[in-house]
Amino acid sequence: MKAAKTTVPDILQKKERREKITMLTAYDFPMASILSKAGVDMLLVGDSANMVFAGEPNSLTATMDQMIYHSRAVSNAQPVSLIVGDMPFMSYQLSPEQAAENAGRFISQGRAEAVKLEGGGEFVKEIEAISKCGIPVMGHLGLTPQSIHKFGGFKVQGRDEAAAKKLMDDAFALQQAGCFSIVLECVPADLAGKMTESLAIPTIGIGAGPDCDGQVLVTPDLLGLFERFTPKFVKRYASLAPLVEEAVKSYIEEVKAGKFPSEDHTYK
Repeated sequence: MKAAKTTVPDILQKKERREKITMLTAYDFPMASILSKAGVDMLLVGDSANMVFAGEPNSLTATMDQMIYHSRAVSNAQPVSLIVGDMPFMSYQLSPEQAAENAGRFISQGRAEAVKLEGGGEFVKEIEAISKCGIPVMGHLGLTPQSIHKFGGFKVQGRDEAAAKKLMDDAFALQQAGCFSIVLECVPADLAGKMTESLAIPTIGIGAGPDCDGQVLVTPDLLGLFERFTPKFVKRYASLAPLVEEAVKSYIEEVKAGKFPSEDHTYK
């Protein structure tokens, strides 16, 4: 019997029950099917696809059309996990109207069930406009990859008192604007813990320590499929790249030797 579909109220209730929340990235039908079957609470159709799927150096060149393509592929798996679409760079920054329109595309064309956007109090109006359309919004604070040029690279955020205060203020602003949860990326663990304890909505950590309400990782990192680099906060639960390489080598050898296809793989 298929498990019940995870909803935004379910995620909020997990916070109330102090039950940990799990989220992983998904960009295609096969992986979304596997992750949902395994019991992941939320699937993030992340703009990280631009790097780990398309090989780009960062997420900045991802487009709405690309993200909608990946979101539809994930939704075709009919996962019980909640599908969250990642708003790409310059898809919401220009105006509340632009933000609402593109969030609507994620829901209507990409069949996502919520959207995520990066940034703090400066995007309150955009979050409110999206929420007004009945679309759940997940926030994202700390290291926001779409702002790497501003930060000077992929660096931990909130280490000094002023920066920590801004993160806390931003978190409350996002909560007030209607976000149902907030991703905290590359934030010192003690600060992330304080933010988690202070907020009524769940925090989802990535490089933010163990005290967040949940955790998220990029799935190709977790599985050892992306070998270009591995962030400190990633734990590899498998090393699949060498296994895939060996399987392909075996296939090549059997084809060259005339062993494949055998009689078992031939129609008569």
